[in-house]
Amino acid sequence: MNNRHRFDRRTVLALAGVTGASMLARRALATPLGAAACVLTPAQIEGPYFVDERLERVDLRSDPATGKVVPGAPLQLTLRVVRASGGGCLPVAGARVDLWHCNADGIYSDAEDPGFNTRGTRFLRGFQRSDAEGRVHFLTIYPGWYDGRTVHIHFKVRPREGGEFTSQLYFDDALTDRVHTLAPYARRGQRTTRNADDGIFHRNGERLVLNVQRRPDGFIAHYDVGLPTV
Repeated sequence: MNNRHRFDRRTVLALAGVTGASMLARRALATPLGAAACVLTPAQIEGPYFVDERLERVDLRSDPATGKVVPGAPLQLTLRVVRASGGGCLPVAGARVDLWHCNADGIYSDAEDPGFNTRGTRFLRGFQRSDAEGRVHFLTIYPGWYDGRTVHIHFKVRPREGGEFTSQLYFDDALTDRVHTLAPYARRGQRTTRNADDGIFHRNGERLVLNVQRRPDGFIAHYDVGLPTV
């Protein structure tokens, strides 16, 4: 990544600092394995841009055909897939977890839309299989925005048993505002839709906001995906 797109330590600390209090509050509400209750994750719509690429990888930032890396603030995202069982949570191993979202310009890969045609590209898409603890790890970028939607990431979980589960993940508006003042996001201008204005977010989206933490060269986040009992 060249200097134009680099997020240095001072910038990242300033950006992520706005979410400190909310991160602590969400962390206190997290449900560990074996706790008295297993918190189920709200399902949300898949959206128009899912493509079953069968592309297993950790780093989603490049297009496999060209090797070109999509510019943006690095985001390390860990999802832990668990299932309600016996009043607590059990990890779900071997589940296929797909992740996909738009780039800094609000464009999805391998899709056709009135505003773009990216058929044949596969940036910011991929899947991982959950490990014995139910975890998958992805390296991607902080998403951009497009008209009508707040900033979000799509994900789909396909466990070995129990059918598929689809939902979306969201970001704190104040953090997004600051990230999007920097290159390459700033060229898009001010976004038109925030969390409170998004009709899909209104459907339990407040329970899907990521706990984002700062790192020297980007951001890190985690989320527990709670599936219902089979």
